[in-house]
Formats: sequence, C-alpha cells, structure tokens
Amino acid sequence: MTAEAIDSLPEFDAPPGGRLSDEMLAALNRTGVLILRDFYPVSTCARLRERARALVDDFDPASVQSVFSTTRQTQLDDDYFISSGDKIRFFLEDDAFTDSGALRQSKTDSLNKMGHAMHDLDAEFDAFSRGPELAEIGRRLGYERPGIIQSMYIFKPPRIGGEVICHQDSTYIYTEPESCYGFWFALEDATLENGCMQFIPGAHKGPLKARNYRKDDGTLVTETLDDSPWPEDRRIPAEAKVGTLVIFNGRTPHLSGPNLSDRSRHAYTLHVIDQACHYPAENWLQRRADLPLRGFERE
Repeated sequence: MTAEAIDSLPEFDAPPGGRLSDEMLAALNRTGVLILRDFYPVSTCARLRERARALVDDFDPASVQSVFSTTRQTQLDDDYFISSGDKIRFFLEDDAFTDSGALRQSKTDSLNKMGHAMHDLDAEFDAFSRGPELAEIGRRLGYERPGIIQSMYIFKPPRIGGEVICHQDSTYIYTEPESCYGFWFALEDATLENGCMQFIPGAHKGPLKARNYRKDDGTLVTETLDDSPWPEDRRIPAEAKVGTLVIFNGRTPHLSGPNLSDRSRHAYTLHVIDQACHYPAENWLQRRADLPLRGFERE
C-alpha cells in the first residue's frame, strides 16, 4: 500500500482530563501520530530528570559496558539487554568510550537509554507513567485492558547521541491482533538540531515490515516481512517543547537523527498493549510472573 502524502503532523493543546476529542482521534487514525502540547508541567518533567540522574549516579559503567545501537544491532545477542524487561538497566552510546576504555563524557552524557521497567520498579517513574489523564486517553484509544509493557528513558546525549534508524515499534512489541501504541514525553526541548523524532505520517496503514523475536536458543533475530523501502521523503520532524506528549501507532514508521549539538534531548517513552490481545512467548520483552502488567490506573 502506498502511504498517503501528508504534509503536517496533527498538533493540539493537551485536552482537559485526557479526553481526546473526536477530531484528535480522527487525526491520529489518519496520520498515526498525535502531538499534545503542555501535557505535563515543566516542573514535573524536571523531577523525572532529577530522578533519572539519581539512578545514573548509582550505575557503574565499568561493571557493564552494554551498548545500544540501532545501526549495528549490538543488543541482539546481549543477555544484559535481552533480560531487561523486568529490570532497570543502563545502555551506553556506541561512541561512549575512548580507545583506552574511558568515557568520553560524563555518565549521563554517555548513556543511550535506561530501561525497561522503571514504571513498575521506581516510585517517581510510576507516578509519571500513571494517572487519570493517561487512563482516559487509554479508554479513548479503545483499550479493553491496557498494560504498560515497557518504559525507556532516552538520553540522546550531546555530541554522541546516536541515530535511530526508521522502524515500527510493533516489530518489537507485537500482539495478535496488533495493539501497541507509543507514548513519548519530551523532558527537554526536542529540535532537529538535537535529534528530534521524525515520522512518516499515514504509513501506519501499510504493512508491518519486520518482526523481532527470540529463537529457540534465546538469541534475538529480526525477520524481514516486507522489503519495500520506506517513503522517507515524506518524513516530518516532530519538534517538541518540554512537557509535550506524542502518541503514535505501533505501525507508524519513525526515526531520529544523531545529536551532534551541545544540548541533550532527554525523553521518556512508554509502550502500551491491550492485554486482551495475545502476547507471544517468543517476543523479546518478557517479565517475571511476580511483576504482572499494569495499566494507567494508580494503585
């Protein structure tokens, strides 16, 4: 299917109480993306950044030098990554180390991301990830039993922040039928200069182009389902001020360029599925039985 040519991304002020209007839902259905300005106050975003820094302070990069790279795919045979679905772990940028093994920059400015269960294992992240506004958005999206399957704190550090190649999140967070949505929160201003998200609106109505899963030996593989090229000439930057929430369909192709600027681009992402759908046992992201999925409601 050829993606409809769309020349802008739908952007609205965050609705009171998370009550997405019919216009917002129609725009999300048409483009696969919905941008909500001022969803969280700047102060709330600052608190989450401070909590992330505290967690980083307790991390020793010499103990685990796990690199996350979408260009080299180093994580596909990295057990530290593969077993992180129910933990809080840290993943470094591809260019974080000098030839002698020392960090080029501070710890915070050397990390690619932190994941993948802060929303269930840390009180500050839990409070940010849940609440009545997000629960109402989940209802408006049609979730029967929403479950937050993954959280990621994205550092996109200055000068070495890595490129994220074009992909669909349902490749990695797959259900039958597909039910994944991404909830991306700007914790700092995101611009083209520091590597903001970019989307191909309308292309979510095309096929799922790849599927990532665990083989019998536990390693990960990404199988190509459709090798037609992305219509990347139609990509549109999603520049976002701090506090913005971007919601996007699991099939919506997206990417981000490298951050070669002197400013970081911190962001926080949740991936949500409907627990009424089948979640295959061969999906890479798994969690232990004593940490069941929870939705947007606060306990």
